[in-house]
Amino acid sequence: MGQPTPATDDGWWRSAVIYQVYVRSFADGDGDGTGDLAGVRARLPYLAELGVDALWFTPWYRSPMKDGGYDVADYRAIDPAFGTLAEAEKLIAEARELGIRTIVDIVPNHVSAQHPWFRAALAGGPGRELFHFRPGRGEHGELPPNDWQSEFGGPAWTRLPDGDWYLHLFAPEQPDLNWAHPAVRQEHEDILRFWFERGVAGVRVDSAALLAKDPELPDVTEGRAPHPYVDRDELHDVYRAWRAVADEYGAVFVGEVWLPDTERFARYLRPDELHTAFNFSFLTCPWDADRLRTSIDDTLAEHAPVGAPATWVLCNHDVTRTVTRYGRADTGFDFATKAFGTPTDLALGTRRARAAALLSLALPGAVYVYQGEELGLPEADIPLDRIEDPMHARSGGTDPGRDGCRVPLPWAAGEPHAGFGGEPWLPQPDGWAAYAADRQAEDPGSMLSLYRAAIRLRPEFGDGPLTWLPAPDGVLAFTRADALCVVNLADTPVDLPAHTELLLHSGPLDTAGRLPGDTAVWLRA
Repeated sequence: MGQPTPATDDGWWRSAVIYQVYVRSFADGDGDGTGDLAGVRARLPYLAELGVDALWFTPWYRSPMKDGGYDVADYRAIDPAFGTLAEAEKLIAEARELGIRTIVDIVPNHVSAQHPWFRAALAGGPGRELFHFRPGRGEHGELPPNDWQSEFGGPAWTRLPDGDWYLHLFAPEQPDLNWAHPAVRQEHEDILRFWFERGVAGVRVDSAALLAKDPELPDVTEGRAPHPYVDRDELHDVYRAWRAVADEYGAVFVGEVWLPDTERFARYLRPDELHTAFNFSFLTCPWDADRLRTSIDDTLAEHAPVGAPATWVLCNHDVTRTVTRYGRADTGFDFATKAFGTPTDLALGTRRARAAALLSLALPGAVYVYQGEELGLPEADIPLDRIEDPMHARSGGTDPGRDGCRVPLPWAAGEPHAGFGGEPWLPQPDGWAAYAADRQAEDPGSMLSLYRAAIRLRPEFGDGPLTWLPAPDGVLAFTRADALCVVNLADTPVDLPAHTELLLHSGPLDTAGRLPGDTAVWLRA
């Protein structure tokens, strides 16, 4: 491999539109029913026409796929189901030629149980200190070492035949690494360099607040501070070291940081740590004007002291799709609302999702778009015998899991499997072809056309701050530069503020020129 030109940090990430690619479900280039890098490369013109600035790839590394690739066995190899390292290098280069940067996913909290380190540890080698192995409690060590629970349900510990237990905050196939060990830190810094040297412009950090553990591994006692494994102070040394590596290449980070404490959250975004972090407050907000405005204000306020840009996202590979979520009576984010049979008004959800797209794309900062959101895809009901997400099994079947937002995309209405490729690894619902990209590309009123127009017009809002405008109850109205965004979340139409031009609307105005409920509009002042 030749020495590529390192990525350049020119501040692009501060206002970028970043498209999330879940490779397995994006496009199948070889006809085996699994999305792959060949499929992504073939669709690069589509992504360029959409107008995105970067692609964030969920893990594409070699993996047993016990958790959708978030159980990594080898960070320096592409999973054979997706392609090869040489193909990944071509994809990075070809995307960059189209003006699209690449962001890869790193999962530092854990590795796959098939990772060479863990296999050596199980074989009795010296590698157990790289993980968290402990004897059990109880008379015969039959109880887990502490009361920690897995994020996927059940105990966060699994017992081995030799009697020891190992920690896994997620699935048993995902043993947690010991970040107090210098070899773990060195390995991840080397992994960062490996991908930065291949032209990657950034890294998304999975479960970024969970890496460090209290060495005593105490029980999670109510009110314990600091928490034994969430947001521990020693984490910041890790990210300062990572930032030094990224700065060598002009690369950037986005962290997955779920924290209710805004001051603690902002610490991860100090100038010598992560560049950005996902904004879960906005994603989890119900379709309510007051709560959305509060989320927006709080987000901008918590980022201001550290000079970091906000990020905005409506959906990702772990969350019920926006059209379905906004079409339910409870439009806030709650895993319980994913239960099968929950009534959903897709027409209502689509109107709100269109308006929410204009809202998010008008806000200051970076915007993440999960694949298929630009097509208005709803959440799919997956037959019980086809569910692969471990959350379903670990919950005893009470949680349907996340597969409903991971169904392979529809590309061509008239082709088998809606143009995805071979028979998809997850079944596409009946009528999926109605959402096909080729059909929507010809319809000026489609969700795809709306996203294309919004991304193209987004520079109208400039890079300045947001100023709220007086508005009736249930209406959000603000200005940035010479552009205005108005979103009506109320039931009755409202008059538009003074303006010189209507730039874009998520739905038609009424006969009196007013903005109907669940509709947004962009205006030039």
